[in-house]
Parts: sequence; structure tokens; C-alpha cells
Amino acid sequence: MKLNVIDADAHVIEQPYTWSFMEGDERKYEPMIVRFDSGPEQLGANNNVQQEFWVVDGRIQAKDSNLGLRNTSKESREMADIGARIAHMDDLEIDVQVLYPTLFLRPLTPNVRAERALTRSYNRWLGEIWKQAPDRLPWVMLPPLLSPISVIREEMEWAKENGACGVFMRGLECERRLTDPYFYDFYAAAEELDLMIGIHSGNGAFEVHDFYGDETGFNKFKLPCVGAAHDLLMTDTPSKFPKLRWGFVEISAEWIPYMLNDLELRLKRRGRPFSKDILKDNNIFVACQVTDDLAHILNSIGPDNLVIGTDYGHHDTSTQIEALRMIREDGKIPADVVDKILGDNAARLYGFA
Repeated sequence: MKLNVIDADAHVIEQPYTWSFMEGDERKYEPMIVRFDSGPEQLGANNNVQQEFWVVDGRIQAKDSNLGLRNTSKESREMADIGARIAHMDDLEIDVQVLYPTLFLRPLTPNVRAERALTRSYNRWLGEIWKQAPDRLPWVMLPPLLSPISVIREEMEWAKENGACGVFMRGLECERRLTDPYFYDFYAAAEELDLMIGIHSGNGAFEVHDFYGDETGFNKFKLPCVGAAHDLLMTDTPSKFPKLRWGFVEISAEWIPYMLNDLELRLKRRGRPFSKDILKDNNIFVACQVTDDLAHILNSIGPDNLVIGTDYGHHDTSTQIEALRMIREDGKIPADVVDKILGDNAARLYGFA
């Protein structure tokens, strides 16, 4: 079956049931929900006073700071009613949503056992969701990157068998750049299992994350991913894993022409060749936004490496729940290119093709 419309970036909002798959000693790492009672108010993206917070391994994390309160129901965001989520997808004319996490966009714990418990339970939750709609709700799994590769691979194999189409990463991980050889065995396993690497707006390095504090998220979450794309290409890391696909999600695509110009200058200074098709050559895809200057971006990279998502469930600068419908209806780019962005490209990125 041809998938005409693939939402390349939709979210689930974690809820208490997410952690119900923890077993035995893992239960001590179960996140708690605490509620605002007194003190300075903290406002969320909807200008709402935040009422609930997660406590994960002793660190407090926002729970209701970035929710699509006006355009999605709680049952759909939290996957408490899969039928409601599917019905909303039908209303939006979306065939498939690729599911990404929310809480895990930030670093949560340096504790190996805690990370293992959290990621394992989350993955089991997503596997259960997928089984209720296997043709509609594939997902990217959370790898326990602090664990030995044998543990990571075992979790990846389970996830692959239970609907995962990719592996979640952020612009920085484990206090390391994504080009660090620490990740090579992990990349090799993802390549062998045909799981793409989904580098989503986010930050997995405590020091950098905490340095930016309550900054809006542009420096804390988005720029680390832009830097990771540049670093991967500058170090020629993707060529070490030639069948591995890389997706950069929820950071717009406006940065591509700037990055390519900078890369060309730096590579030529080092006597290295620069390909005009460097993204295609390295299996790199980027999720664009309806507010991007798509004509300019397409002039830089062509039509084969852009995808688009709604950021379903969130409410921030990347969110446009009607994005997939809008890009087809606004007439700014040719219909055949729209078809690629909405379907063909995402199918190749996530391994549906």
C-alpha cells in the first residue's frame, strides 16, 4: 500500500501508565508527579500556569509546559484512547504518525540502572500502543545509551519486533558529541537492524542543558542538532555506516543552506571534495516547517531529502497540526515535490518503502 501522507514528527505525552512496565527493583526509579502549591508561578507555552511536574531520579521536570491544549485532546496526546487518536489522524488526512517522546527531550538521569528502567518501560508502552494500530503508529525507540552495547542491542531488537522504525537521539548524548566513537557500535547495530537514527530537537548533555537554564530552547534544544549535522558531515561519520539513515527532526530546515555553505568552505580549505548532494549521499533527511522558505531550501538540496511533521501534542514554534494539509494546499511548491515531502521521502527515511 502506498502511504500518501506520513507525519514524520508526532508525539506522545508520557503519563503514569508509561511507567507501569517497570519490574522488581526498577520500580524505585518510577517518576513521580508533584503538583504546584505555592511559590512563583511558571508559565507554559499556552501561557498556562504549570500545575504538574515530573520528578525523575531526584530532578524536577516540567510536565505541562508544552502541550497542545487547544488542538488535541488529553486522551489523544497521552494515548489513553488510541481510537480517538486514529480518528483525529483521519480528520487531518494523515495515514501514519511516527511517534516521538516528550519527557526525554532533555537529560533525565546519569544513573545507568535508572536510564535502563525508564527507557525499557517507555519502549514497552509504545510497543503496546503500536499493537493496537500497527499500520498507523510506528515509533522511534529509546536506547539505554549508558548501558553496554549488548544491552542496547537487545532492546533495539525487541523494539524492532514491536513496531519501532527508528532510534531516538538528541543533538548531544551522554555528555558526548554524536561523532564520538563511543556510539559506533550502536550505529552499526542500528544499521544492521534497519532502524534509522532520529535526531530530534533536544539535548542529552546535563552540563550544556543546565547552562542555558530557562532559555527558550533555541540554544538548548535546536542548535545542538544543527551542530550535530555539521559535525557528522565534517567528520565523514555517516560514510562509516553507508546504509544507515539519519533524520533531523523539529529544527526547521532553514539552516541547511547556511550549513552547506560553511561545509563547502571548510572542506575545500582542507583539500576535500564537496558534493552538492551531500545530504543525499549520506542518507540525511530533514523535517521542514510550513514557515520555511521551501523554494530556497529546495534550490540548495533538491526534493528528495525533506520530510514534514505536525509536532502533534505539543505547542511550540515547530507545531502546526495542519502542516501536512497546508503544504499541499498553499501551492508554493510543485505538487510532485509535495508528494515526495509528504510521503515518499518519509517512507524512505523510516524504512516503509
